[in-house]
Amino acid sequence: MKKLLCVTIALLCTATMQAQDEKAGVTKFLGIPVDGYKPAMIEKLKAKGFTPAIAGKDVLEGEFNGFDVNVHIVTNNNKVWRIMLADKITQDETGIKIRFNELCRQFENNKKYKSMTDKEQTIPDDEDLSYEMTVNNKRYDAGFYQISPLDTIAIYNESKQSLLDKYTQEQLDNPTEEISTAIQLNYLNNKLDIELQNIFAMTNNFVWFMITEHAGKYYITMFYDNEYNHADGEDL
Repeated sequence: MKKLLCVTIALLCTATMQAQDEKAGVTKFLGIPVDGYKPAMIEKLKAKGFTPAIAGKDVLEGEFNGFDVNVHIVTNNNKVWRIMLADKITQDETGIKIRFNELCRQFENNKKYKSMTDKEQTIPDDEDLSYEMTVNNKRYDAGFYQISPLDTIAIYNESKQSLLDKYTQEQLDNPTEEISTAIQLNYLNNKLDIELQNIFAMTNNFVWFMITEHAGKYYITMFYDNEYNHADGEDL
């Protein structure tokens, strides 16, 4: 038992050091990492069904979450750090409040996201949005961290199946003490890896959206940010 504990601690320490030295995963848009170079990102987005927009060759358009949007790719030192989506169709004040609040609820109910704040992010029904934005320069936005859902059963099953190169399925289904220990160590290592990724996600993987106004009409602008690639004064 003492030997098992020592091995477990060693694995946890190794995983921690690796997580500190390497990127713990980046923000994803439709499963695509917000990373790499713009030409490659454009091709990946085209493969998802987006097409070049009239607005410019680097601007794409398509449908996202039930709405027609324009997609912009923002870079820093030629590396993609942001995917920006803007609604193509504007709405009145009532319509945009409904859309904003529905987005908040969708993100809150999605296990891949954690709110950036403990405060309520939806807009009250009686809020005079036009007055607040025009007179008080109030900005309406909501933000979330993109994390990896911690499904312990799935992690255990994956940890078990990853040992098929060493053991047969029958051995894994009816494990000896040695095999059970191997499965458990694999599970602890994989679980820790996800937990560490989520800690790093709290400072690097942002998804947020805001209400934008133009000529008295409103639309949603959404951002998938990879802070690893964001400018941080390194060029000064």
